[in-house]
Amino acid sequence: MDKPAAAETEAPAAPSEEATAYGAADQSKKPRARIRVRHFARAKREGIRITGLTSYDYLSAKIFDDAGIDFLLVGDSAGNTVFGYDTTLPVTVEELMPLTAAVARAAERALVVADMPFGSYEAGSQEALHNATRFMKEAGAHAVKLEGGERVAKQIRRIVDAGIPVLAHIGYTPQSEHGLGGHVIQGRGGEGLEQLLRDARAVEEAGAFAVVIEMVPSDAAAAVTREVGIPTISVGAGPECDGQLLVWTDWAGFSTGRTPRFVKQYAQIGQTLRDAAVEFQNDVRSGAYPAPEHEYDQG
Repeated sequence: MDKPAAAETEAPAAPSEEATAYGAADQSKKPRARIRVRHFARAKREGIRITGLTSYDYLSAKIFDDAGIDFLLVGDSAGNTVFGYDTTLPVTVEELMPLTAAVARAAERALVVADMPFGSYEAGSQEALHNATRFMKEAGAHAVKLEGGERVAKQIRRIVDAGIPVLAHIGYTPQSEHGLGGHVIQGRGGEGLEQLLRDARAVEEAGAFAVVIEMVPSDAAAAVTREVGIPTISVGAGPECDGQLLVWTDWAGFSTGRTPRFVKQYAQIGQTLRDAAVEFQNDVRSGAYPAPEHEYDQG
């Protein structure tokens, strides 16, 4: 949640937890303060853009945390990126639990959010609370995420009342893809916008600290951002939201297949790994690896 570049011309503020949490202090010289949900509220008030990436393992989480990413979502997108499912629907709490624990062990600064998978909260508030509590107690998450607006407001309220922060998710909700008729842009037209606004108001009133808005027109997301007091996080919802979230394997060019329109690829990790694997195979077959410098001597 770095402050705008213009702020760099101002005299530096005295060191504080808040300054360190927003990356204004030299992280190599000062303890890294944890991002909390209150920092999300402050970011919206001060116009500081929030950054988020998905993560499913210790190594990637450590890199993203060191880079200063504000929150890490252990998404049910692991169904596609980790487990090889066609959709996110088969993902279970048990599958996400060790992934969340690994990310939580790596993150010193970032807020770690565990995705509540399909079937873990739909039956009612008590089941939702039970599974949210497991993510906090057993995996070390700092918050949980639920898909849906008005239809899950009661579950959000129950979880929040128990002291567990909730990140809401509206617009296109992948767990509901069959009910939505596939990968369909949401929030279009007057009726679509009104439903999006109702969903946003409902999750805010239920106590969510922020709301992800996925695959909606930029104008619709901007209207929601103006309407609600909690931060809005865009996943393909344009530039007017209070923050941006991407699936890291798409963002880093690690995924195969079609890249969503809204993704900017910042690297080509997949091609880099393929090239390295080909070079390794060639070296082994030619005898170039291992070379003398890779051997142990008799000592």
